[in-house]
Amino acid sequence: MADFDRESMLEMFIFEMNQLVEQLEQTVVQSETEYNTDQINEIFRIMHTIKGSSAMMMFDEIARVSHVIEDLFYYLREESPQNLDYQSLSDLVLEGADFVKGELVKIQDGDEADGNAGTLTESIRRFLNQLKNDGVEEKPVESVTPSDGSTFVYKAKIMFENGCEMENIRAYTLVHNLLDHAENIRHIPTDVVDEESTEIIRQNGFFVDFESKKPFEEIEKHLLGTVYLQELDLQEVTAAKEEKPAVKEAAEVAVEQVAETPEIPAPPAVAAPVAADTPNIASAGEPGEKKGPAQHVISVNVGKLDALLNLMGELVISEAMVTQNSELDGLQLDSFFKEARQLRKIINNLQETVMSMRMVPLSGTFFKMHRIVRDMCRQLNKDVQLDIIGEETEVDKNIIEHISDPIMHIIRNSIDHGIEMPDTRQQLGKPRKGVVVLQAKHSGSDVLIIVKDDGGGLNRDKIMNKARDQGMLRKPELEYTDKEIYQFIFMAGFSTNTEVTAFSGRGVGMDVVTNNLEIVGGNVLVDSTPGSGSTFTLKIPLTLAIIEGMTIHMAGAKYTIPIASIKRSFKPKLENVFSDPDGNEMITDRGEIYNIVRLYEFFGIDDAITDLEDGILIQIENGDQFICLMVDELIGEQQAVVQSMPKYFNKIRGLSGCTLLGNGDISLIIDVAGLFDK
Repeated sequence: MADFDRESMLEMFIFEMNQLVEQLEQTVVQSETEYNTDQINEIFRIMHTIKGSSAMMMFDEIARVSHVIEDLFYYLREESPQNLDYQSLSDLVLEGADFVKGELVKIQDGDEADGNAGTLTESIRRFLNQLKNDGVEEKPVESVTPSDGSTFVYKAKIMFENGCEMENIRAYTLVHNLLDHAENIRHIPTDVVDEESTEIIRQNGFFVDFESKKPFEEIEKHLLGTVYLQELDLQEVTAAKEEKPAVKEAAEVAVEQVAETPEIPAPPAVAAPVAADTPNIASAGEPGEKKGPAQHVISVNVGKLDALLNLMGELVISEAMVTQNSELDGLQLDSFFKEARQLRKIINNLQETVMSMRMVPLSGTFFKMHRIVRDMCRQLNKDVQLDIIGEETEVDKNIIEHISDPIMHIIRNSIDHGIEMPDTRQQLGKPRKGVVVLQAKHSGSDVLIIVKDDGGGLNRDKIMNKARDQGMLRKPELEYTDKEIYQFIFMAGFSTNTEVTAFSGRGVGMDVVTNNLEIVGGNVLVDSTPGSGSTFTLKIPLTLAIIEGMTIHMAGAKYTIPIASIKRSFKPKLENVFSDPDGNEMITDRGEIYNIVRLYEFFGIDDAITDLEDGILIQIENGDQFICLMVDELIGEQQAVVQSMPKYFNKIRGLSGCTLLGNGDISLIIDVAGLFDK
């Protein structure tokens, strides 16, 4: 298969297999107590697809596991056995899903898929045999291999379903799978890898003849398992030892049939690799009817979307450079500015379209948490129900990659630390089953992800004592609010568990929440009511690529502050400014007291305005915290295309990136969360 683009097929294979495994896990977790007919059919379809696709890509162990699970659900579908141990069934299927996921990780990393599924497949077969012994025993196919050592000679014609595409690769897979059952295999066309064979097979069928010691029933059963098989014409020629003329005759017939076919037009371009049973494939029509797949949705490489987004950013910058060119200052160009506004409108619409292409619903990430809850409940002997709300909320794909782990760790923490044991809950007057709610909703230009449980809540005193012992306090204990104390659980190395378990006690995990959220410019807040539960709120931006920013001036340099973090700006009055006992500069504004952070002091910059009355205060927020940031002056609002900075800038707190302004100047983007940390 040297001429075949295996890499492109491999990329599509990994993508579709991951989707199928996710669907499999969701179906199993949602129907663990009892499987209905639709769920059994769904799992059977998924395993059939995984088997066919992995066999085509020659990942034999994945095909082996999926095949035995497919056999199991075929029996469940056909026989509907009673008294089924659904929990053991779910364990086996999820173990199979874990095996497939492990192999996919190896394949994606460029390693060999060398997993051995022998023990797992044997467990599944044993489970199936137990079902058969309790119900109606399915009679095995009896071998009728001749005692004199002679072989059967077969010839077959295979027609694939209309619209299935890649008939040559499907024929190659058929021959490859036949090697374990037959020998002296011959086929027409002889070179199935050649793309021209696709149209020949599509028009005339795939002819194959071979010798085998296995009886007709076994061979027929094997060939009937071919993916996208529309028609099978299998004939047993003879069972004699030497029947080469019959084999030759079968091949000659095939050649004659192909030769009689009218001239075949040039084959169409090879379609993108599609796994078996992919929903987007059109259903087969009448013989000879031409039907193409209904392409309402296509898969696009993420790299192409990233390149498109980068070009969009360049376009935004170029438009700003043109419309804000210094040579236009003082000129009365009404027509120019009118057309510039129209251009700005078109660019905004284009930008929204490009950004929407990168937006991905949170449903995939949310539904993965069902598996986390299910596994933890089994190991901790707890009973917890996960309720999901707002899973259709969309965020940028790059952000989703960073929030899966934080959500997982918070849910694990809620079940391990928060939800009580069923007996304890009953004694407290609560339902035996605990509830964890996972919710997403929009809030301006941000998305809020809320994890709420009805457990025992956080122990304020226990957290404070642990923080004191570990030297984490930065001010007198009495000055800490409850919410500030609860934030200690996100510090690295912090744990209130005295025993190390599979889920907690090592002080590793919850700090992942803040670390990952800082990467995407988000933050987390926690609130808790003793005895009633806790609420974790993750605030993340919709996108990281292009933001609305306020450009400010300080000490001859320009900085950009995300508009989403700005509440208001105002000129301070000295009579409202004072210092607290620790020397921190404070200001009263509209009945509230705020810390003042002088940006030039934060970055250690000279030549900035030092008199408060000559500067501007910008009130910014981070979660439920507020500070007033002192800068020299405000320049104006504009879109900022976020660019990453060299790694050595990572040591500088308070910066999250940079952007290029319309006049060509570089503006550093302020990391609001970093200002609050200091």
